[in-house]
Amino acid sequence: MFKEYDVIVVGAGHAGCEAAAAAANMGSSTLLITMNMQTIAQMSCNPAMGGIAKGQIVREIDAIGGYSGIITDRTAVQFRMLNRSKGPAMWSPRAQSDRHRFAEEWRAMLENTPNLDFWQDMVKSLIIEDGKLCGVVTGMDVEIRAKAVVLTNGTFLNGVIHLGEKQFGGGRAGEKSSTGITEQLIELGFESGRMKTGTPPRIDGRTLDFSKMEVQHGDENPSKFSYLDVNQFEYRKRKSPENISSATKPKGLDWPLGPEGQMPCYITYTNEDVHEILKTGFEKSPMFAGRIQGLGPRYCPSIEDKITRFADRDRHQIFVEPEGWNTIEMYVNGFSTSLPEDVQFKALKKIPGFENVKMFRPGYAIEYDYFPPQQLALTLETKLVENLYFAGQINGTTGYEEAACQGLMAGINAHLKINKREPFILQRSEAYIGVLIDDLVTKGTEEPYRMFTSRAEYRILLRQDNADIRLTPKSNELGLASSERLEKVRKKIKDTSEIVNYFKKESIEPQEINPVLETIGSSPVSQKVKMFGILTRPTITLLDFALCSEKVKNFISAYDLECIEQAEILMKYEGYIFKEHELADKQIKLEDLVLHDDFDYKRLTSLSAEAREKLTKVRPRTIGQASRISGITPSDISILMVYLGR
Repeated sequence: MFKEYDVIVVGAGHAGCEAAAAAANMGSSTLLITMNMQTIAQMSCNPAMGGIAKGQIVREIDAIGGYSGIITDRTAVQFRMLNRSKGPAMWSPRAQSDRHRFAEEWRAMLENTPNLDFWQDMVKSLIIEDGKLCGVVTGMDVEIRAKAVVLTNGTFLNGVIHLGEKQFGGGRAGEKSSTGITEQLIELGFESGRMKTGTPPRIDGRTLDFSKMEVQHGDENPSKFSYLDVNQFEYRKRKSPENISSATKPKGLDWPLGPEGQMPCYITYTNEDVHEILKTGFEKSPMFAGRIQGLGPRYCPSIEDKITRFADRDRHQIFVEPEGWNTIEMYVNGFSTSLPEDVQFKALKKIPGFENVKMFRPGYAIEYDYFPPQQLALTLETKLVENLYFAGQINGTTGYEEAACQGLMAGINAHLKINKREPFILQRSEAYIGVLIDDLVTKGTEEPYRMFTSRAEYRILLRQDNADIRLTPKSNELGLASSERLEKVRKKIKDTSEIVNYFKKESIEPQEINPVLETIGSSPVSQKVKMFGILTRPTITLLDFALCSEKVKNFISAYDLECIEQAEILMKYEGYIFKEHELADKQIKLEDLVLHDDFDYKRLTSLSAEAREKLTKVRPRTIGQASRISGITPSDISILMVYLGR
């Protein structure tokens, strides 16, 4: 019935979709197996993509040739660039998505991807011969053989849902859990653990009083994630500009649409009455009663966890987010909980604006199996079984973006491995994706891992505006990113360079620039000066020069806003960028010193006992990776370098 596939991807969440698309687009015959074809790319938690550091990851996925950015742009209901008040290294794009259209668009993209087939079933075991992955066995006892398999099981591996004192098996509300794989992997020698995540209640937007909340509109000029596609606000405006002010909004929801017809979000707060009601359910809480063994995400705690850990705070912020253009369902961001449903409902009614709330479904917690990621190589291939790859929450991460980028990298590397090509590994100085995978494989994680800008030591280099410059040429060499993408990057580099050179070469008269400098409270100049010198001042922008000089205005009008912004960043932060490149180059020298997989650390008696133990467990690929293992000292690295003849 089935041919032998090059790659089988198990699970069709964000990791699975990106893995399947990448492998298929690179030329591998690929099979995507999911337990339910109707929930491909389901947004199980909040209907949003991006955010701090996460937005940079989505742009990196797009630059490499993944689909997440394109689909987010096509299905966004609101777009915001976070952290604009800080430096560009911190700017992070975020989009509120239409949950239903997001999944629908993903499925359409996958169905139009060549080399990709689908099968609805549960995978209950793996076919392994002589230590190599050779295929899968499904719940219907169908054997499907493949050269490589990518597991992206999300929260479904032995998933248990907790709601107050109730417990039932499931990988998501209304969907059964997946069994068999964990048990087989443990028999093979894999180490496993349990993690926990949660989701808030969903409510009827018609029953809310938005006048008691703070409105949060999208950006005046909404940007986008993809370096290729037009965002959907721009698309709709081009299609029917006269209808932009009367964009679709759900029946019964009377709210003002924001700039470009974007849907608004709202902010409200809990209070002491809410907290007291929540406390009445603590004795039935699965978290406090010890029924949940797995650790939850530190940076996305449940509401009961918040009021316990931060007992001195009398309120916590709640974001009320629309689920889409044509639905009245709302997502209560910041109110994740596994307390009994009656307690949830009573507490919700005490939140300002929620007095008459109707609840569609309660929040719940879910506990599931994961495999500590130190059991993986940097390609995301397992060390114990050849041609078996893990991506997403199975590796201990949390978040759509973190899962999607792992799926992308696993799909790429599975294709490269079976075609006997060099692996695709991103350095920490090249991408947030590189930071994430290096952190997981080198340091491991005992709690759900999410990305932050603070995790990246080279974040001035890893900005959201230059992901295409950093990654598209690499991906094009692999055969994934299209020539169209590469041409856009080359033009962007050329145009940006022309703008920078112009500002470094050309001067401006005092009478032209001083009025602008006075307006922004910057010191005036007394003689003709190079424009570059003025631009390095923190309060002036490149576009300010166009306001005071017709010559500059005529020059920059030939370039698009993306190149203008890129050029300004490169000029303003030139010194910092140069220093960070120097630091990165020093670290890359250590990454070039390769350690072989069969290196016997136990016979290096000059290493500390802890170093021998940890190096043997992690089996770092390079000296650079070894230096980042917790407990490995500079003297241990020196010993390794002496042994390598360095």
